[in-house]
Amino acid sequence: MKLVKFTQAEKFANSDKCEVLEYPLNDKDINCATAVITGRYPDSGYCMNEKCKELIYVIDGKGTLNKKDEVLEFAKGDVILIDKGESYYWDARCTIVMPCTPAWYAEQHKLVEE
Repeated sequence: MKLVKFTQAEKFANSDKCEVLEYPLNDKDINCATAVITGRYPDSGYCMNEKCKELIYVIDGKGTLNKKDEVLEFAKGDVILIDKGESYYWDARCTIVMPCTPAWYAEQHKLVEE
């Protein structure tokens, strides 16, 4: 069992529209972060995680998650599963929690041009 305090979380920004708070679990099988999204992320194109699945729980707000051929509308209380290898972009004003398995790491996160 492990407890990670809010004060231990590391803040970083993927862009000016996506701020993330990552909780250092130091576990290769799963990790957890929260994010505040305030517009389109990424600014153009799509993002993709090559190695991990993301389970998204919408704490607050609403928006769309956009794939090339599908748009998912979501709101507070919804859950979204993003499989590894799926390209998407956010257009939202929301706060989310994101556990990833296996644990997310920056090198496997890719930006994909349209």
